[in-house]
Amino acid sequence: MPFKKLAAAATLLLCTLPSVSQARDTQLFLPFDKVVAEAISTGKIDGSVKFYLAGTKPAGNMTVISPNAVTNKKTNAFNKSDEVACEWALQSALITLHQAAKKVGANAVTDIASFYKSNERKDAKTYECHAGAVMAGVALRGNLSKVQ
Repeated sequence: MPFKKLAAAATLLLCTLPSVSQARDTQLFLPFDKVVAEAISTGKIDGSVKFYLAGTKPAGNMTVISPNAVTNKKTNAFNKSDEVACEWALQSALITLHQAAKKVGANAVTDIASFYKSNERKDAKTYECHAGAVMAGVALRGNLSKVQ
């Protein structure tokens, strides 16, 4: 096959392949409390730190010890449903916030908002997750607080 025909065929083939810019990035809004309960029941967190999404307030007096704690967690989404991959990513984020709270003497993470790519989204029931073919990610921002 002459070089020009081979080059034309290769160009045509490359044009039919999906580009990186077309990679899947599905935005999901999923129930937060379900994943917190699962993380506690499986022992990933011990329940000593409570989690409050923005729009929900703890009962009692609250003092913010460390404002704007941020975590950004990704997980392998290969061969998992989007929901399962997102739950894994959220559990990882919860573990990080749980450890950070305990380290500073806090017993709650309050005013939690989704913070994906630094875009804040507040919701009293759901968290935001972005799922692709290979990775899923959750980013959260909240205040490490002491509730009495």
